[in-house]
Amino acid sequence: MARAKTFFITDAHLGSGADSHMREKELVNWLRAIEPEAARIVMLGDIFDFWFTYKYAVPRGFVRVLGALAEMADKGVELHFFIGNHDMWMFDYLEKEIGVTMHREPETMIIDGKKFLLGHGDGMGNQDRSYLLLKRVFRGPLNQWLFAGVHPNIGFPIAYRWSRNSRKRHEVKYNGYLGDEKEAIYQYCKAQQEQAIAKGEKPYDYFLFGHRHTPVSRPVGNATYINVGNWIENRDFAEFDGERCQLREFKG
Repeated sequence: MARAKTFFITDAHLGSGADSHMREKELVNWLRAIEPEAARIVMLGDIFDFWFTYKYAVPRGFVRVLGALAEMADKGVELHFFIGNHDMWMFDYLEKEIGVTMHREPETMIIDGKKFLLGHGDGMGNQDRSYLLLKRVFRGPLNQWLFAGVHPNIGFPIAYRWSRNSRKRHEVKYNGYLGDEKEAIYQYCKAQQEQAIAKGEKPYDYFLFGHRHTPVSRPVGNATYINVGNWIENRDFAEFDGERCQLREFKG
């Protein structure tokens, strides 16, 4: 079977909740299932509920999914990781140990002649200025250096508590799809498409993001916005066969 498809996944939040190990095993089962057809896998952020790349230590857990990704990379599957707001401190570990291409901002990719804009989706549209300020603080080299000096037995419980509370606030604030006019990611995609057309550039065919935990496929002019959903309540992913990109759900 030829490796001809691109798969997208987001918001697994591994490490959160009592069912984290079960979700990880199901994620590995999904990776095994798609491996024969996968030319590339694009992870759109928050795959881990929290991650910090220490110099000499690897965060506990996730061994199954990291091993599965390493095996796929060794077989020639192209792997991409767009950092999210929960795993923004993932620096070069996956890149050096597995061969994953890391992305820290939304980027354009041409896949089989189709133009994609890909990213996690946090902080889009400048609508949440308090979050954008917090994001700038967390990405500051000084703050990262200070956290690196905190023992993991202290730092990780604090980080997981913050992550859990952040996710709960997100769920209350954004319960389901709010409609095109109120969705910051959708409006961001619409603006990017308008800019591309105004510049005489090739229009986008697809916009794929995560963050919202709500699987949705909506037209943006002649393009399509897809929010890939999540791997917590659902087992959502997206599949691009070279012609069409569609939402799917893994049934195991």
